[in-house]
Amino acid sequence: MAKYTRQDIVDLIDDEDIEFIRLQFTDISGNLKNMATTIDQLDKILDGHYKFDCAAIEGFRGTGYEELFLVPDLDTFVIFPWRPQHGKVARFLCDVVKPDGTPFDGDSRYILKKVISEAKELGYEFRVAIKNEFFLFDLGENGEPTNHSSEQGGYFDVGPADGGENARRDMVLYLADMGISVETSYHSDEAAQHVLELSYADALDMADNIMTSRLVIRTVAKRHGVNATFMPKPKKDTKGSGAHYTFALYKDGKNVFNDENDDLGVSKEGYQFMAGLLSHIANMSLINNPIVNSYKRLIPGYLAPVTVGWSSTNSSPLIRLTSIGSDGARIVLRSPDGASNPYLVIAACLAAGLSGIKEGLEPPVCMDDLSEKEAKRCETLPRTLYEAVKLFEEDDFLQEVVGAHISEHLIKSKDQEWNEYCTQVTLWETKRYLTSL
Repeated sequence: MAKYTRQDIVDLIDDEDIEFIRLQFTDISGNLKNMATTIDQLDKILDGHYKFDCAAIEGFRGTGYEELFLVPDLDTFVIFPWRPQHGKVARFLCDVVKPDGTPFDGDSRYILKKVISEAKELGYEFRVAIKNEFFLFDLGENGEPTNHSSEQGGYFDVGPADGGENARRDMVLYLADMGISVETSYHSDEAAQHVLELSYADALDMADNIMTSRLVIRTVAKRHGVNATFMPKPKKDTKGSGAHYTFALYKDGKNVFNDENDDLGVSKEGYQFMAGLLSHIANMSLINNPIVNSYKRLIPGYLAPVTVGWSSTNSSPLIRLTSIGSDGARIVLRSPDGASNPYLVIAACLAAGLSGIKEGLEPPVCMDDLSEKEAKRCETLPRTLYEAVKLFEEDDFLQEVVGAHISEHLIKSKDQEWNEYCTQVTLWETKRYLTSL
């Protein structure tokens, strides 16, 4: 059911003294983009007649059109709480359509909506929560971002050791003003590393909330004189930052992952969903971990997942399957990071999980029951972006989920990124080899 009608929007803009509107959308890489206009253009906005030069956005150029159009989702209308209170600024998240009004197949939000529609045809509602990790680093002398911080806080520390508590408080308050619930926020393990856990929402709302939360986190950080980064591994010899997704599947208002008669409290559908997810998870790495730096995080010894497997008791494997607590049975996926596009991550995970239910798949043996020797023989996640591209190229199912346009762009652009990376000579290499060879 729609939250706002067109007339509701008109009334809100008048009542709240709103002067500027930002039309926001997400590119294939998961970057938030926007155009700003005034309320004088409101009818044009609401009619979906706002166009932009698609060639200016990487991966948006197509055949047969030079411009694309932004269609606002009225339910995403919010006022930016950090902007002036007179002449306020509001935003819409938008769908991207072609000149004939049909969805643009490079719009990742459209890809997620398609998979959600397929789930609804089966009677399912997908609900998602996320644990967002990020660093708050000091700025340099000229205001440039660094990967250094003077604070030395650790897990769950309080001030003054936790130098980011005031910034996190403002992030939580701003997100609440924008209708996004943060379940918990706290200092994470590494110095200057922080966590915001967003409460459960349906799949599309959660993807929207993640994009909004990234904007809020970066905006608040700047206002506090620090730089927020979701870079998976911003410095060596530290644990990286992940985006841990928690999934639950509902039918007729009930969590279908629940089964009180199972030893773990998990239903047959829950195991099948997890099996479908595990069957594609390595090939999905290009979506979940889309940059060269992603694979600096996914290495042994830093609590990040490396092996394709699951556990019911250990929180470090790729997937944790649990029914402990009031949320019921749920699947926690730990491999994605903050460089990923949440629309594509959630779409791929939902589609893979549903395929497991449709095909009646059985998951591999729980890692808790494997010997150390057996665990070493398990499939592993790719170690480089190059490997991730090759695995994605082999998975026709995932390419069908995200569509030909996005698949071709990911393969081509990430091949280029890897090739560019391979031309670099790092400081580590020169220190190790320059004088010894």
